[in-house]
Amino acid sequence: MENLTYVTGNYGKYVSVKEKFEKFNITINYFKHDLDEPNINDIKFISKEKARQAFELLGHPVFVADSGFYIEKYPNNPGYPGAFVKRSGVSSNIENLLKIMKDVSDRSCYFLDCLTFYDGNDYYQFFGISKGTLSHEPRGNKIKRAKSNLWYIFIPNNCTKTLAEMSDEERDNRPDDRTSATDEFINWYIQNYKKVKKLIK
Repeated sequence: MENLTYVTGNYGKYVSVKEKFEKFNITINYFKHDLDEPNINDIKFISKEKARQAFELLGHPVFVADSGFYIEKYPNNPGYPGAFVKRSGVSSNIENLLKIMKDVSDRSCYFLDCLTFYDGNDYYQFFGISKGTLSHEPRGNKIKRAKSNLWYIFIPNNCTKTLAEMSDEERDNRPDDRTSATDEFINWYIQNYKKVKKLIK
C-alpha cells in the first residue's frame, strides 16, 4: 500500500484520521513523534514547518495536522490562544480556562485546522473550521478519539452537547456546517491518486 505516514505525538488525532481514511480503503502509517513548533501564532506556518521536519525524519511523503483554538472574547486578548493552544496550557487545564471565562457572556469560539502534506518537493495545505461555544463545565466521558481536552467544553453550533458527550454518529453528522481539513485532503488524495502514487514509489 502507499507509504503515506501521519506524524503526530497525539494518538487520539491518529485514531480519528485513520478512521476517515479507512472509509475509502486507504491505509495510513502512524509515526509517533512530537515535532518542534515555531514560536509564532500562525497555524499555517507552524504546520508547514512541522511537515518539513517530519519528512526529514522519515524521508518519504508525510502529513501533519495542527489545530488552533480561538476564543473570540477572551478577556484582554481576543482570539487567544490561537495556534498556541498547546504551549499556552489552555488545553491541559480547561478548569482554569472556565474560571477565566466565568463572567464572559459571549462564549463564541472555534477550531481552525490545518493539514499539510509534503512529498519532499511540494507542500499541499488543507483547512477546516468548526465554530461553537464554550460550556460552563466539562462534560462527557473519556474517549480515545478526543483530540484534546477541549472536546469536553466545546459545543458545536446548532448542538446542545459537547464533542465528548456525542456518540461517534452524532459527532460525524452534527449540523454545525463545519469543514474538515482531513476530508479536503482525502478528496484531493483520491483525485490525484496516480500523481501521488508516482511520487511515493
